[in-house]
Amino acid sequence: MPALKLVIGNKNYSSWSLRPWLLLAHAGIAFDEVQLKFGADGKVAGVETWSPSAKVPVLWIDDQPVWDSLAICETVAELFPEKHLWPVDATARRVARSISAEMHSGFTELRKAMPMNIRSSYPGKGHTPGALRDIERVVSIWESCRQRFGGGGAFLFGAFTCADAMFAPVTLRFPTYGVALPPAAQRYAEAVRTLPATQTWCAGARAETEFVAADEPYA
Repeated sequence: MPALKLVIGNKNYSSWSLRPWLLLAHAGIAFDEVQLKFGADGKVAGVETWSPSAKVPVLWIDDQPVWDSLAICETVAELFPEKHLWPVDATARRVARSISAEMHSGFTELRKAMPMNIRSSYPGKGHTPGALRDIERVVSIWESCRQRFGGGGAFLFGAFTCADAMFAPVTLRFPTYGVALPPAAQRYAEAVRTLPATQTWCAGARAETEFVAADEPYA
């Protein structure tokens, strides 16, 4: 198998880095981690050496880079088909790809009002009308997928897939900002948050000391 090296940003702030990291770690796929740090301006020092887009994350497969979190997840699923990182059922797989792409390109108000910040607590902050609309859509997706496809396990499609990796940062945002969820959505979010791989990431986030003003609107 090829050698994998995943380049990520700060664990406290980089929701995009969390997604492929969690997918690899939870699936038990071996990879080397290279962590770069955001500066106070939100830029990643030295990223140009690693990433054609000058952004994190980027996965190096031997001597070739794959950048963008969703592209990395797709590539990992292709490299390790035995891990079933997309649902086996064709209908479920189409839905999983659709909601992953929606997470990737949408929910801009939620991202802006409630940036990922694992080590902080700002209950009630960021509850803007736009963010609340985005949260309603997230909850609707989770409840629908759990009802239609989730019978085989605790995740959106039963077993953990790329779709769960894409939504993982949202599950970590909600406790930071005191977002109350209906029971089914709360159970799903807890299932993601209590994964050993998620807990390992969060421990790393809490150990970081860098303060990035661009990601701290409420500090």
